[in-house]
Amino acid sequence: MSLPRTLSYFSPEEYLAFERGTDARHEYLDGHVYAMAGESIEHSRICVNVAGELRARLKGRPCEVLSPNMKVVTSPTGLFSYPDVVVVCGEPRFYDERRDILTNPTVVFEVLSPSTEAYDRGEKFLRYRTHIETLREYTLVSQHRPLVEHYVRQPDGSWSYSSAGSLAEAVALVSIDCSLPLSEIYDRIVFPAGAGGVAEDRGTH
Repeated sequence: MSLPRTLSYFSPEEYLAFERGTDARHEYLDGHVYAMAGESIEHSRICVNVAGELRARLKGRPCEVLSPNMKVVTSPTGLFSYPDVVVVCGEPRFYDERRDILTNPTVVFEVLSPSTEAYDRGEKFLRYRTHIETLREYTLVSQHRPLVEHYVRQPDGSWSYSSAGSLAEAVALVSIDCSLPLSEIYDRIVFPAGAGGVAEDRGTH
């Protein structure tokens, strides 16, 4: 993975004691702890857009969107992570009595960054789909061009792939019965010319 290694080997218990005692955020993978870098304005806007649109669509329904400060665990000794946006359906279940580590996410969004894109596509998705039985959809959002890649778990356990690359398209989230237009996901994002979409400020209406 491309995240910088900052600390030596930790047990899960040592990691959680450390993480719960600091204001900074770190992810845990197989005994190693990785500091999470700051985010760009584009990354921040996209996360807020996705979470806001999901909250509006899920209000009054049995699914809810949680903030990026909610950790997700794939296995007790494997991966503790902070998804950019997570949706849980039904009663949330937690790793322990602190209720700050979710074990049953339904939908996960990751906004891609140059330093973590390979990890989000590879090892992280492998851990998610292998160890989280409740996970139904995994969505990767580019911050440099209009592109949303969408994975959906099939009844036989395989995962289907689709993508949307135009602001006129939308992503259908089948497990939570809602659709997110790319025009809303990328609200206020200015794309450079030649990025695959119209260079525009989606904040002007």
